Amino acid sequence: MIAYFLRRVLHMIPVFVGVTCITFALMNLTPGDPAEIMLRGASGVQPSQEAIEAAREAMGLNDPVYKQYAAWLWRVVHLDLGRSYSSNLPVWQELTDRLPATLLLGMWALAAMLAISLPLGIGSALYPHSWADRLARVIAMLSVSMPGYWLGLLLVYYGSVKLKLFPVMGMDGLRSVVLPALTLGIGMAGNYIRVIRSGLLDVLGTSYIKAARAKGLQESLVIGRHAVVNALLPVMTMLGINIGGLLGGSVIVETIFSWPGIGKFAVDAIFKKDFIVIQGYVLLMAVFVVSVNLAVDLCYRMIDPRIRLR
Repeated sequence: MIAYFLRRVLHMIPVFVGVTCITFALMNLTPGDPAEIMLRGASGVQPSQEAIEAAREAMGLNDPVYKQYAAWLWRVVHLDLGRSYSSNLPVWQELTDRLPATLLLGMWALAAMLAISLPLGIGSALYPHSWADRLARVIAMLSVSMPGYWLGLLLVYYGSVKLKLFPVMGMDGLRSVVLPALTLGIGMAGNYIRVIRSGLLDVLGTSYIKAARAKGLQESLVIGRHAVVNALLPVMTMLGINIGGLLGGSVIVETIFSWPGIGKFAVDAIFKKDFIVIQGYVLLMAVFVVSVNLAVDLCYRMIDPRIRLR
């Protein structure tokens, strides 16, 4: 397992280089001058051409693209993500200041998703073609059909405007996390309901489940210890993908609810053409996604001893 872990860590390096290289190239193809945007934002007026040229020289934007990328990559090797063009603060500080808010939102979104999908998926598999099964499948269909931004606005309208139970936006206490977490959790729950139902139905038809029942084991023990555990392997794969997606893909939800996380911070950086911030954000998200997927692969071996890591 140690050799497998080390090989996977080495494989991360070309992934990180490729992701950041593509992002750097795409950002340089977008219209707009970061130096001009920075000066206009600082003074509120249109800067002169001389001021723009001086700022470009100071920011290193007059260098060829490959030199800009190489200089940034060299700093990253030394654990320096550079300074934001717009705030002049270290990018690492900007990201770590906002990361706890995104982690909090992701944690509660996963909790909401599991609270919805586990009972509905398991109940749907245990009682196929029943009213519970039909209800679970309808909820799953609605979940995967509703766009996240529309669901978020709907929850804001009923939960904040009509019922006045939760804050409309911002991060102010535990109540403020309910609506954005539900938006993300409900949006993910549909796929998990389907996967849990399908996996559990397959496991319930295997010979070792029939043997466990033939030995007289309690049904709760058969389902809980043998069936559900083995049916969770595909769920773990989806969790590995979605955890990374929650950190990097909750941009829309954070924007709707003005949640002070790294997703909204990245959107603001894109509008400001703050290349350094965007590069740091992409690198951080790549680290999270690859690391979580590695952890999921290692957990496979712990859950199912028949799996061998190669």
